[in-house]
Formats: sequence, structure tokens, C-alpha cells
Amino acid sequence: MTQVDVRTPVPARKASPDKRRSRRSATLVVGCVLAGLIALLALVSLIWLPYATDDTSGGRLAGPGGGHLLGTDKLGRDLFTQVMTGSRIAVEAGLGSVLIAAGLGITLGVLAAFAQGWLDDTVSAFLDILIAFPTLLLAMLIVAARSATLGSAVLAIGLAQSAVVARLVRILVKRVLAQDYITAARTSGTSWSRTVVAHVLPNIWPTLVVNLALQFGLAVLAEAGLSYLGLGAPPPNASWGRMLQEAQATFTTAPVGALAPGILLVLLVIGVNLIADGLRDTLDPATRKRRA
Repeated sequence: MTQVDVRTPVPARKASPDKRRSRRSATLVVGCVLAGLIALLALVSLIWLPYATDDTSGGRLAGPGGGHLLGTDKLGRDLFTQVMTGSRIAVEAGLGSVLIAAGLGITLGVLAAFAQGWLDDTVSAFLDILIAFPTLLLAMLIVAARSATLGSAVLAIGLAQSAVVARLVRILVKRVLAQDYITAARTSGTSWSRTVVAHVLPNIWPTLVVNLALQFGLAVLAEAGLSYLGLGAPPPNASWGRMLQEAQATFTTAPVGALAPGILLVLLVIGVNLIADGLRDTLDPATRKRRA
């Protein structure tokens, strides 16, 4: 007769709090290192570049070496100079888009949180429409009204992301407004503006900061995509997206022109995402409880 093993299963051992805290810290540190190196490259490009961005004296598709660390492109421009300039454009695009998204999104989200009834439904539907509106189409409209510049791309990305931020802020603020301490503050005579500044914003900022960090990475990718299509910073500004577009025809003979901006773009986005993940574990109490 077959015997049945009725031994009590040994429960899985949970990681100690110190190990979990160490993993969270490592994630944040790695993200800061990756993003920080590219940010440093962007800062250096403001005060020093190996060559002028329009200098074509390097020879067509020269390999690395001979005064050109990464070689030259099909026009004879130094690739390392273009990579440095592209890092500055990527950081500017990310920061500019996030600032626009945060300014508009927080304002609209807080106002929408106080809406009631049909107004609340209307605002929610409006935000959903803005979120569904393609960023590329919005960029085309703005470029048609202005011109193909970095500012136009940043404005388009910031406006598109502001709807995402506004919807998140609306949900977070409504959740905070339902708490008892908000009722107590209003009962004691605290104005709505004071309530928002003193009670609402401090309670939503941990989640909001994490979301804005993620939006930064998305903005960098969006700017690269727009520049690839010719809707970003015009020449001689060397956006990573434009570098990828220009190097695709010569990838087999000079792959560095595509690999260098592509790798840096991936590293920057990964770094920012790791920072967002580390901040979420550090700042969000709910996440800390779930992982404890």
C-alpha cells in the first residue's frame, strides 16, 4: 500500500529586515550612479566640449582614436561631442517636461478633487481624453504652430504627461480628503487652502515623487522618439534620437554611431526607473508594509 508523506512542510524563511533594507538601498544607489553619471556628462557639456557641434573636420566615418574617442559620423562630426550634447538635451527634456507636468497636473488634480457630481464626472472624462490623446499628434500640432525645436517637444511631452499626473493627484487628494483629520481640521476653522498646503500635499508627495521620477524616464524616451522623427531639437543640436536616425544607414560600417546614444539612453532610463523603485520602497509606507 502506498504511504503518504504527512510531514509538516517547513515554512519558507523570510529575508531579514536588514537584508530587505540593504536591497532597497542598493537599488537606489545603482539608479543614482547610472543617472548621475549621465547628468554629470550633461553638466560638463555646458562648459566644455571636445569639438564644436558643427565641426566636420574629423573625416567621414572615422573609427575611434586619432583624437576622436568614439570616432566620427558620416559628416565628419565628433561622436563623443554629439553624445555629450545629447545627454544635455535628454536631461533638459526630462526636467522641462516633468516641471510642466507637475505644475499643471498638481493644480488640475487638486481642483478636480474638490469637484462633485456631474462636474467630477466631466473632469474625469476630460482627463481620460487627454491621456488617450497621442503625444506624437500633440507634438505635431505644437510644431506646426511654433517650429521643430526642443522647446516644442518639451511642451508637447509636458502637456501630455500633465493629464497623467492630474488624474493621479485627483485620486490621491480625494483619498486624503476622506480622512477624519481633514474633517477635524475643517471643523476647527482651517481654510481649504491651508488644509491643502498643511495636510493634503504632505500626504501625497511620496507617491507623487515616485510617479514624477517615472515620468522623467518616459519624457526622455518621448523626446528621443520625436527627435528621431525630426520633431525635436534641430541640427547642429545632437539629440540621441536624431543620432540614432542618422546612424541607421551606416550601422554595419560604423556601429558606434548608433550604439553609443542607444546604450546611454537605455542606461539613463534604467537608472531613473531604479531611483523611482528605490524611492517607492523608501517613502511609501504601504509598500514598506507589503514587503516587510
